[in-house]
Amino acid sequence: MKTNFRKLFGLGLLGLIMSCGSNTIISTPVENIDSSPLKVQELTEDEKKSWGHLDLAKDTIPGMSVDKAYSEIIKNRKGASVIVAVIDSGIDIDHEDLDDVVWTNEDEVPGNGVDDDNNGYIDDVHGWNFLGKGYDEQLEYVRLLSQKLTQDARYEEAQKLRESEYQKYASYKIQYNQINQQLLNADEALRNHLGKEDYTEEDVNNIKSDEPQVNQAVQFAQYLFSNGLSSMSEAKTELGNALLDINDRLNYNLNIDFNGRTTGDNPNDLNDVGYGDGNVSPVRKTEAHGTHVAGIIAAERNNGVGINGVANNVQIMSIRVVPNGDEYDKDVALAIRYAVDNGAKVINGSFGKSFSPHKEWVWDAIKYAADNDVVIVHAAGNDSNDIDVEPNFPTDNNNGQEVADNYISVGSLTNSYGSKMVSEFSNYGKQNVDVFAPGSQVYSTTPENEYMFKGGTSMAAPAVAGVAALIRSYYPKLKANQVKQAILESGLALDTQVIVGGEATDIRAFNTLSKTGKIVNAFNALIVASKL
Repeated sequence: MKTNFRKLFGLGLLGLIMSCGSNTIISTPVENIDSSPLKVQELTEDEKKSWGHLDLAKDTIPGMSVDKAYSEIIKNRKGASVIVAVIDSGIDIDHEDLDDVVWTNEDEVPGNGVDDDNNGYIDDVHGWNFLGKGYDEQLEYVRLLSQKLTQDARYEEAQKLRESEYQKYASYKIQYNQINQQLLNADEALRNHLGKEDYTEEDVNNIKSDEPQVNQAVQFAQYLFSNGLSSMSEAKTELGNALLDINDRLNYNLNIDFNGRTTGDNPNDLNDVGYGDGNVSPVRKTEAHGTHVAGIIAAERNNGVGINGVANNVQIMSIRVVPNGDEYDKDVALAIRYAVDNGAKVINGSFGKSFSPHKEWVWDAIKYAADNDVVIVHAAGNDSNDIDVEPNFPTDNNNGQEVADNYISVGSLTNSYGSKMVSEFSNYGKQNVDVFAPGSQVYSTTPENEYMFKGGTSMAAPAVAGVAALIRSYYPKLKANQVKQAILESGLALDTQVIVGGEATDIRAFNTLSKTGKIVNAFNALIVASKL
């Protein structure tokens, strides 16, 4: 799921609303939120990398109290193993922080070209790859246009949207190429003046020169530094990535004449199965999304490297469905069914789109998961939209009715408790978003034993999937709908005024942005689960 292009408050005393031995569920009294003094301390490097696990009361950071859950509830308890299916892009299953938590299909003999377990998938040792060797893809509404489905009720809407988006990104390309040239010129001028390839912000600030070109370069660099970039090298990387995204959008996502499907099946025929392969790894290093999501859920805990995932006792089942573009409804529906049929008890879906021509297939799959006691956690989307009004698929909402009781939709939080708590990209909705969780600037695993900060509701959903896995591990008798109930009931209810969509003039009460008005709390969720 692509993100858009584009301070801490103290709490005072926390009220108690339920007790369970020495553990109590915490709530946040409204009077303590807006009246508390501003916390001005910078987050430490450790806090930046683990803020989603911290505690709102103790740290004044809107994390999920994961560390508190381990130290006060889980301790040395032995939980049951839980299979969590990650329906996403490929996952680097050899990553140093994931290799010991990868699901293995023990009934399948690797590489023998035989469907040993008769599940319909040959050599599906660690999951399934519904994309084959495919990577780049169109957006769904562009596929609608390329197939000339003029009878579709949203065809005219798709035409207008594609034209608008293409013009916008063509304009971006011109602007970003101009900025890139300015950057390269400034960098060359500064390197020549300083006589070295690598230089610091301090070096730039100390420059005294009568040369107009050098002074212009200094001003340009200082502007970049003032916007959070630490070096010109970082600026070149960021700008290069932005240009890559823009070109991908123009050449593939919005290109009516492009066809990225490589699997040979008919994506409009749900019964045309047997396509894809068992290679669940990314096809290129930049396909990092699924690896990042998997790490948030279940990166090996306390192994001396990288990060700690939310959940222990997890096996990650990798299901590659999400390309560089929009996923196909057929792939999503079959992926959910594959996960259910092969033992997953939690499914994470960090993807989404605004058009869904075969949404009924996905609804049926969601109901199939519910009938088989599987929790589905899904990212609410990154368009700053009210998805009660502007749809984001998949969804469990069919004309105002929930299709099943196992589905959790998640919005994104920043690490700044208070008015800037809601990520500016996050979708919201009083009906169609259930809860919010940490999603901005989340540090997690990326391919080839690397780690990176990424932001999106794509990062918030796996945080909640991790909590669901904890509940299923330590309270395995609970049903999927009870796991959902525990997560939703136990969140911290907040009534503070927050900025929505990054627009300083759009200020609303946090409790109007989701069904519960709550942020997820793992510590509380385990306590409620114990009561259920």
